[in-house]
Amino acid sequence: MWCWGFNVFACVLYAYLFFNFKLYGETILQFFFVGMNLYGLYVWLTGERQDHEIRVETINIKSMYLHIISASIGGLCFGVFLKQFTDASVPMLDSQLAAFSLLGTYWTSRKYIETWILWIVVDIVYVAMFIYKELLLTAGLYAVFVGLAAYGWWQWQQVKRNQIVMKGNG
Repeated sequence: MWCWGFNVFACVLYAYLFFNFKLYGETILQFFFVGMNLYGLYVWLTGERQDHEIRVETINIKSMYLHIISASIGGLCFGVFLKQFTDASVPMLDSQLAAFSLLGTYWTSRKYIETWILWIVVDIVYVAMFIYKELLLTAGLYAVFVGLAAYGWWQWQQVKRNQIVMKGNG
């Protein structure tokens, strides 16, 4: 239960840090994550129970391409805005990473197994950007996220295999 509060605090601190490093897309993204953590805290406080079985889904290829194109266009538009109206340090990269982080969050909420591949790619690019911005501890944290995403992908692959077996036996 305490994790929700600590996560909100961490997101606020990262929003402040990213703002100071002129990573405005990441700043805005942290406020989105604050909202998600407050929602999680609300769900836990109200005692909502959910089945702990993960039902892994696969996104259809047409939807996947549509989502990727939409995130790219959204990130491009946001990047143009940041470039024209702010002193953002790396506006196009920052905006694309924010857009694809939102897509990754959406895919995770839908339990699409492909979310983990997206997170691996996004987090690798984050590592490079944070090294470029000399945010080395944050780069290290995101390198850990790459490993966690790879582990999540492996775990969900196991669940997906079990679902196929269970479906075949049903």
